[in-house]
Amino acid sequence: MDRAIPKVAVVGSGISGAVCASVLATNGVCVTVFESGRGPGGRMSQRKEIIEDGKKVFFDHGAPFFTIRDNDVMSLVCKWESRALVTQWKESFGCVDCVSRKFVDNEKEGTNKMFVGVPGMNSICGALCCEHGVEAKFGITVGKLNWLEDKHVWELIGFDGQNLGQFDGVAASDYYVVSPWFTDVTGKKPPLDVTSNPELALKLQEVSFVSCFALMLAFEEPLSSIPVRSFSFKNSDVLRWAFCDSSKPGRLSSSECWVLHSTEEYAKRVITQFGLRMPSVSLLSKVAEELLQEFQKTVLGIPQPIFIKAHRWDRAFPTSAVAREEKCLWDISKRLAICGDFCVSPDVEGAILSGMAAARNLLDCFNCL
Repeated sequence: MDRAIPKVAVVGSGISGAVCASVLATNGVCVTVFESGRGPGGRMSQRKEIIEDGKKVFFDHGAPFFTIRDNDVMSLVCKWESRALVTQWKESFGCVDCVSRKFVDNEKEGTNKMFVGVPGMNSICGALCCEHGVEAKFGITVGKLNWLEDKHVWELIGFDGQNLGQFDGVAASDYYVVSPWFTDVTGKKPPLDVTSNPELALKLQEVSFVSCFALMLAFEEPLSSIPVRSFSFKNSDVLRWAFCDSSKPGRLSSSECWVLHSTEEYAKRVITQFGLRMPSVSLLSKVAEELLQEFQKTVLGIPQPIFIKAHRWDRAFPTSAVAREEKCLWDISKRLAICGDFCVSPDVEGAILSGMAAARNLLDCFNCL
């Protein structure tokens, strides 16, 4: 008698969840991805905006590119390259000193290859969430994950009370499902209760993130005063780095588009003053002007942009790795994996490794049934 095909719910469609879903589906598991946003990507999402003349501009306003050190990840990325989902970004980068207002340490190419999704960073997640065996449901926030002990399955309930189905395993790739941040924003308890697993709960208490503001700018003409396409800021407590998004391969913007990221210190000052609630339009406008002023003060000859908008990343970068060796948090008794960059390292590669580990644990568990 044939064994029933396992069903897994993946919460979150960032790169960690998307990789996990893809690996599971490739190995015969039926996967449903639940994503509260309108599309896939998480911090790898791409922002599309329409400026006054009707032109479209695009911004990778979270993770602009990624590098690879791990052989398993490189093997996976090579497959993505063959599918034209990623390519190398061969551009110069450097650093600007905010005191001298000069660019220093400029290099043609770094020691590590820089990869980007095509035509956007979210293209990778989008393709993985559309593979055979994966069903992606966007605009759905999971409000509760219930472990049904008598049936030995998970039951997922939407934030609106809708029953989302029962599953043999769960991969939680969005930290909101266990985060106090969920309570701060919604006033409700986090969707996943891990108190029954003290070891897991203790690990999750160690997770912390820093926030960041991203500024999206579009200009009528190329910024000829900038000799590089990506650079960091030295001696600034406002800006951390900047990159020319439209210089990446396969980008569709007709204007020159730049993304700037604030420092952790700047974001902390703003949040301390205004709180963690959803930032208002007026607050984001204020932040946008302050970041632009710092940019123009540091790099001479920057004109007024034809488009400007700020975005806040509340959980931009994890400050610790809570499962560096295991690469994900795992409860074998409930077939529960918790994965993300906060498990391994604060970058795209760390998220990929964590998603792969979560999938392997679930597959090993199903193979033993």
